[in-house]
Amino acid sequence: MKEHSILNINKNNSKYCCFNNLTSTKLTAFTLAEVLVTLGIIGIVAAITIPSLITNYQEKSFNTAATVFERKLGEALKVMNSQSVLAGLSSTEDFVNELSKHLKMAKTCTNDELNNCFAEEILWGNGDAKAEAIDITVVKTTKNFGLKEWQNSDIIGVQFADGINALIAYNKDASQDPYSNQIVSLSSSANKNSRDVSLGTDALAILYDTNGFKSPNKSSKDLRSINVAKLGSGCFAEIGSICIASEPFIPTPVTKDECKEMITQDYGIKSCNFDTDYWAGAVKTCGGVSKMASMAQLAEIASYVYNTNDIGAKDNITDVSFDNAKAAELGLPTAGFYIWSSDESSGSFALRRVFSANYTSSLDTYRKVANQLAVCLDD
Repeated sequence: MKEHSILNINKNNSKYCCFNNLTSTKLTAFTLAEVLVTLGIIGIVAAITIPSLITNYQEKSFNTAATVFERKLGEALKVMNSQSVLAGLSSTEDFVNELSKHLKMAKTCTNDELNNCFAEEILWGNGDAKAEAIDITVVKTTKNFGLKEWQNSDIIGVQFADGINALIAYNKDASQDPYSNQIVSLSSSANKNSRDVSLGTDALAILYDTNGFKSPNKSSKDLRSINVAKLGSGCFAEIGSICIASEPFIPTPVTKDECKEMITQDYGIKSCNFDTDYWAGAVKTCGGVSKMASMAQLAEIASYVYNTNDIGAKDNITDVSFDNAKAAELGLPTAGFYIWSSDESSGSFALRRVFSANYTSSLDTYRKVANQLAVCLDD
């Protein structure tokens, strides 16, 4: 009886009961396949959402940096205007020197070393589809900002102390009271190019990068601008101060009547004698005599392709060697061609330059002669 009583007690013992229940319960867990599927779903969601989050963060960062910089710049210009040192300066360099008294600068660069103050290549345009790669080393003066109505002032590179890099051009024709600082409401629905400071000045054109040399170096992202109409050289080729607007071409002739009509349309032609006038056809294509290369400019082109500095406007030079590689840079063929100049001798003649293998010369030629090249220039 005693042993039986003890046995009954053990059977009813809570420990015995629980152990018995535990051993009879099935244990469950995730399979390896289920874990991999879950991780895959998490990875897909992350791949979709994280880039968007990063992009939104970058845009907010760019916009904030732009807002702060333009506010500081606006305050500096306001002070400069009140001190009568905003308008009437003689160069961009003078403007930057004045601006440095109000905005801290770490470094400045002349227009032949802008890549030391700014990214050497940037993407510029209206949106991703039209973004164009721009070589900053070809950006030199206000014309490269599309500001042909401004005097051709040099562009100066600046690294500001707050990490913003900029290219600055100054308008030497700026009016005496050029500055306004109108505060504009910046709503949450405003696009990413909106500013809370409107810099209404005709004294300054500036391209700036809100995060220095770091990527993406792209317009509407980290790159912003004020008064920059366009960006780039705007030239098919450049030689010194000469901007060749497009590839050299063989002009289509115009008739005598068409030529006379061009006289009335201010193309710069003085008289017309031929019913097949190739020189006047070149003038028409370029948009005027002033848009064609003069004999002096053709001499400068000749000096480049013949590797010499000794060619004058109407010089005839022998014992020189035509450089085919340099000619190709300008879109010119191999030696043995002629280029019309803008210099009209009469209604029948115009000057042209001969580009031969080992000599170059100027010739007064009938305007009805075919197969002569012409080049248009951009001022």
